[in-house]
Amino acid sequence: MSAPPSHLPACCSAPAADWPLPLPLPGLILHSCRFDPAQLAADDFVRCGLTPPAAIAGAIAKRQGEFLAGRLCAASALRALAGHACYYPARGADNAPCWPSGSLGSITHSHGWAAALVGAQEAWRGLGVDAEPLLTLARAERLAGEILTPAELAHFQHLPADERGAWLTLCFSLKESLFKALYPLVQRRFYFQAAALVEQDGNGRVRLQLREELGGEWTAGRCLDGQFALHDERLLSLVAIPAP
Repeated sequence: MSAPPSHLPACCSAPAADWPLPLPLPGLILHSCRFDPAQLAADDFVRCGLTPPAAIAGAIAKRQGEFLAGRLCAASALRALAGHACYYPARGADNAPCWPSGSLGSITHSHGWAAALVGAQEAWRGLGVDAEPLLTLARAERLAGEILTPAELAHFQHLPADERGAWLTLCFSLKESLFKALYPLVQRRFYFQAAALVEQDGNGRVRLQLREELGGEWTAGRCLDGQFALHDERLLSLVAIPAP
């Protein structure tokens, strides 16, 4: 924990409250910002009072900018949630953010945009947010076999060609959000075929169903709700698991 940065680095805009998703969820806060790695200065981390992990300190400017922007959004959202003066989630041994006691959250970044979602543990068990640029048809067709279950793949192949890129982006992003939300609860890695998109309405609400046993209550067949929106030419998805 540290004092708030005296000024923002030139590479990042000020994090601000943002909720482009269709369904507001009580107690959840999403802050986002824009960033430009080309404007990253050598002392931006020091100015912000943030010590980057060794893997980030030695990374290219793009990766450093993503990390800095994501942590600035997280600190801003935590300040709005619980009044933390300035708390940058550390990077755990598994590379997941370490949230302060009583809270949880998720961080994402995509092509010059970063966001952090936070909530209180008394209300939420798992949170996952993910942003992805829309896939082209050619890339979607290359990746479909890796990302989709057999039933999803059959649906994908019956879609009109001009809808396939967006639909695969949706499946990919939702499964990334699901992993972020569930990983802290199951404490094991799982892959794209572990869940399938089984319901989607016209208002950005979806339902995912587990296809594998992940341990404990997270059995095959269990469904989890999610939502998504197109936001500034990217797809933003969210999976939030409420507390009992």
